[in-house]
Amino acid sequence: MTLAAEIDLNDVDCFNDGVPHEWFTHLRREDPVYWQPERDGPGFWNVTKYADVVAVSRQPDLFSSWLGATNSFDLNQEELEQSRLLMLNMDPPKHGKFRRLVSRGFTPRRVSSLAGHIRALAKQIVDDVAERGECDFVDDVAARLPMETICEMIGVPESDRRYIYDLSNKLIGFDDPDFAANRAEGPNAAAEMYLYAENLAQERRKCPMDDLATVLLHGEVDGERLSAAEFDSFFLLLALAGNETTRTVTAQGMRLLVEHPDQRRRVLDDKSLLPAAVEEMLRYNPAVIHFRRTASADTELRGKKIRKGDKVLVWYPSANRDEELFSRAQTFDVGRTPNEHLAFGIGEHYCLGANLARLQLNTIFSELLMRLPDIEFAGPVKRLRSNFIDGIKEMPVRFTPESERVRRMS
Repeated sequence: MTLAAEIDLNDVDCFNDGVPHEWFTHLRREDPVYWQPERDGPGFWNVTKYADVVAVSRQPDLFSSWLGATNSFDLNQEELEQSRLLMLNMDPPKHGKFRRLVSRGFTPRRVSSLAGHIRALAKQIVDDVAERGECDFVDDVAARLPMETICEMIGVPESDRRYIYDLSNKLIGFDDPDFAANRAEGPNAAAEMYLYAENLAQERRKCPMDDLATVLLHGEVDGERLSAAEFDSFFLLLALAGNETTRTVTAQGMRLLVEHPDQRRRVLDDKSLLPAAVEEMLRYNPAVIHFRRTASADTELRGKKIRKGDKVLVWYPSANRDEELFSRAQTFDVGRTPNEHLAFGIGEHYCLGANLARLQLNTIFSELLMRLPDIEFAGPVKRLRSNFIDGIKEMPVRFTPESERVRRMS
């Protein structure tokens, strides 16, 4: 059987060992706009080259987020209408109006003001594991900083943060039986998240605070305040996007450093390489694997005739290893520069929290490399069953307890 005959980007199990990069290498070379049949759907186009992902992303009028939302599977009309309340699934001009509202919470000044607090959180996270000599890196380290940061920014009290974290796992892990027994658990988790958001909104209307919930409740779009459903959807999106993606890159980044000891040594020997190393983690293992767009009119891409209503998937891991843009594209290189990856997307839907994510990633890895420089695997890495998020569920690690390491060095 040829490689081309094996390719099935709809089969989630084909991503169990990680993104199947050999498939994408083949597609970029032989069929960069590839039609994938579906067992339970009409099929979809797959865009795998960097330039084409950019082109699709920069034409929201032609490649719509609103028409079919951003997941590869199709929604019924009721589900679709609900999904359209998420900014992620809006098109211009509505998208821009809603984005301007929430962007007030992510201005460079506001993100910069969080740096000291994020450093303190990162220090506490490492403090909590430093003497144990082992931990589950995902639950004990990677998940904590983004969860604490975004929940605090939104206004979720500390006592409720684990609950929000567990709900977000069910929403992202809709194809993983460890998080959701069936796909219906995703909507159920969303309903719980909406109910939580409504209760938080009631509290903030009575008692405004310096948080994103208050910004959203008192902001206006076209002279009108957000409806209850719009606020709930904003809350869900912020809780997911501000939590799951940075957690994923933190876990994947640590995995890459363990698997590439020569690259970790480069950063340990020269801390000025850390920002470049973080960018390379983002390029090499972006958190989001794909997003869907829907053609709003007949069009053509690399000679392939795309019809109105066709599903079009853009694949970020493939774009990030496009040989036309990146020399030694399959090599993890912590000193890579330039590094114009698409881990945060591009165009209308460029990640609003990109600067915050970079701050968090640089801060937590600075703390880890300084204090626990010999982290290694203590068991198998357990990946999220998904072709949407390149997540890690469990990653047991061991390391020299900090006090013992310091004693050896003294």
